[in-house]
Amino acid sequence: MINTELMTIDDLAVYLKVTRRTIYDWVKHNKIPAIKLIGQWRFKKDQIDAWIENRSLH
Repeated sequence: MINTELMTIDDLAVYLKVTRRTIYDWVKHNKIPAIKLIGQWRFKKDQIDAWIENRSLH
């Protein structure tokens, strides 16, 4: 089953163990997959996991 759970900036910061500012910086520079819903950023957990996996290969 694909995990399509949506995470907030706070959820993602905790998940990745980085600051909220880091997440905002990554979003601003299109470095991380993100979706803007009703003016708020959301992140699909399965896309974040794939992004992490892809980055670990480099």
